[in-house]
Amino acid sequence: MRIVVIGGSGHIGTFLIPRLVRAGHDVVNISRGQRSGYVDDPAWQHVRQVIADRSGEDREGTFANRVAGLHPDAVIDLICFTLDSATALVEGLRGQTGHLLHCGSIWRWGPSQKVPITEESGTAPIGEYGIGKAAIAEMLADETRSGGLVTTSLHPGHIVGPGWHPIGPLGNLDPAVWHKLSAGQPIDVPGIGAEFMHHVHADDVAQAFDAAVARRDAAAGEGFSVVAPSALNVRGYAQIAASWFDQTAVLRSVTWDEFRGSTEADAAQSSWEHLVRDHYFSIDKARALLGYSPHYEPEDAILESVRWLIDRGHLDVANPLKV
Repeated sequence: MRIVVIGGSGHIGTFLIPRLVRAGHDVVNISRGQRSGYVDDPAWQHVRQVIADRSGEDREGTFANRVAGLHPDAVIDLICFTLDSATALVEGLRGQTGHLLHCGSIWRWGPSQKVPITEESGTAPIGEYGIGKAAIAEMLADETRSGGLVTTSLHPGHIVGPGWHPIGPLGNLDPAVWHKLSAGQPIDVPGIGAEFMHHVHADDVAQAFDAAVARRDAAAGEGFSVVAPSALNVRGYAQIAASWFDQTAVLRSVTWDEFRGSTEADAAQSSWEHLVRDHYFSIDKARALLGYSPHYEPEDAILESVRWLIDRGHLDVANPLKV
């Protein structure tokens, strides 16, 4: 098939586009100018690159026509964040292409009430980002149910892999936590540290998109949680990460007010956003309908990311990795 990937030069596309090329598809990548992903792969030599400013073209009402003009059999949209943008793309592709696959987020669901969370048991989303992603997913499902464009929504967890910083044990991107863990220094944890975060390796997300393309009929009109087979809570994540440096995590329980008082504001807010949701998802639906079979446990995916950062001098640690 001819497959157009929108935003294919980022985290997911790094692994997805080579998968699609190796499967024999004719792949077009629409991006703002970056020509390949974070990991070198000769498959990128066979990808047609189209440079476009989606935000600007959305404002002008021309982006959907640009995509449709490429005559794709399937479109994989990895960088859609507003309902207006998603709706415009659907309207431009309706009757023109066979399948639209959208990258959502597990944040389309709100704080957990029962775990693991399924696609049917999630609570109402909170926050602008989660509410927006939920609205897009619902619009896409309605589109397919009404006999329009065939759509599928895949909702990854916290994506990790070589090339970027993972969401850390405190639910933020502050690199200081890795220095403290590697040195065996105390870490202030808001609350008791029982909240879950659900990571996923970017290649496992790519696997799910690849499977949804191949199993179009099974994926039609559906939404799937795409995460690792298990999830880490704050305490477990910190202890596992410290052990990579032959250390033991020293965790001090503090109130959220105390944590906010000692933590940079953006990092503290990120911690709150991740930990208040307390997410741990089931992948049973993706296993059954897509054959999804993630290769990475969350700690293995995170370790790969941390190792990549340390090896390239992008992460300051007190002791070397011992694993």
